[in-house]
Amino acid sequence: MVRTDKAVVVGGSNGIGLAITKTLIESGYFVEILDICQPDGALLPDEGYKYSYCDMRFFSESALRALSEDEGVKALVITAGLGRVAELEYLHISEVEKTMTVNALSVIKTIDVFYNRIKSADTFYCAVMGSIAGWVSSPAFSVYAASKAAVCRFTESVNVELEMAGVSNRILNVSPGSIKGTRFNGGENDISQTAALADEIVRRMFDRQCLYIPEYEEIYKGVIERYNADPEEYGRHSYSYKKDSGRLINEKKVRIGYISGTYDLFHIGHLNILRRAKSQCDYLIVGVHDSGAWKGKETFVPLEERKAIVAACRYVDKVVDSCREDCDAWSLYHYNVLFVGSDYKGTERFKRYEEYFKDKNVDIVYFPYTKTTSSTQIRKAVLMHTGDGREYGEKDNE
Repeated sequence: MVRTDKAVVVGGSNGIGLAITKTLIESGYFVEILDICQPDGALLPDEGYKYSYCDMRFFSESALRALSEDEGVKALVITAGLGRVAELEYLHISEVEKTMTVNALSVIKTIDVFYNRIKSADTFYCAVMGSIAGWVSSPAFSVYAASKAAVCRFTESVNVELEMAGVSNRILNVSPGSIKGTRFNGGENDISQTAALADEIVRRMFDRQCLYIPEYEEIYKGVIERYNADPEEYGRHSYSYKKDSGRLINEKKVRIGYISGTYDLFHIGHLNILRRAKSQCDYLIVGVHDSGAWKGKETFVPLEERKAIVAACRYVDKVVDSCREDCDAWSLYHYNVLFVGSDYKGTERFKRYEEYFKDKNVDIVYFPYTKTTSSTQIRKAVLMHTGDGREYGEKDNE
């Protein structure tokens, strides 16, 4: 089959996004899947799609802009989302930021990037995932509900703007309750349970509808009416239902990472190790050494400037003065994972660390050093240029 029309599905590797991808492929589209993990190839046809890595926590305007400028792209579907049922006090600040960013902010940014296509006289299809939680009070799901309420109000408002501009295209807000056959609540992808819903979503998107609440007449019309009649009573009932059904899990689940270094003459090697550390934790704390004297190295950039540079990195959540020992930092920040260079593995110091952390639920992750630009190389070049003949070793573990 020759596929000339393309669709972009953000979150197309899992759950309802995966089922929508399959429906679009079967409808003759070539689908560009953007997700943090690859789709299960066994659940999709052998051809008709391309996967690209995409983490909605870190919005990539350039990648999305390129797709929006591809005239072959005729549809955009955004299904990526996350959230967990817990009271606010059990949500780490990183969870709040991540939920709002993935569920709302990056969705709005993506629509903005594609807006010239949506507002065009040419037909362009678009759908995003809201939630019934965006229409009613949802205690113990407060941040998720807030993120979905933002999406609901956003699409509602933009659709009116499109109407007033005389444009026929619309953004379909799909606002379901729970969906069986997804990984959202710890389940597994099961297209047999999501296929019918995916087909209906695609059909309504092709009809350029504005809102679709699955099972509205059967369930959610009454839910919304009860909420509107008495929001506080509805909220109390919603909270009790979550608790009694076992969905409420008041646990602190954020994986906090810690890494320390001098970060002098900040370069791509520093960026890569911080990116890698962030990919293995939810909240990354970086300790910055006051100098490189402990390694017998001169530090060119003052401490506060180095801290400001590290803090500006998108992968860093918090910058602190490093402790004398990384294990000392645990008593201050109670991190779950310590990142360090692989050359420290097996040393007496880190053998002590491994013993110390045995009963503290802390993993030590040893990163291998890669050949790249190093502070040592930069120092050497600077000193050679200034006529200082001091020699430096080639190994740079900063």
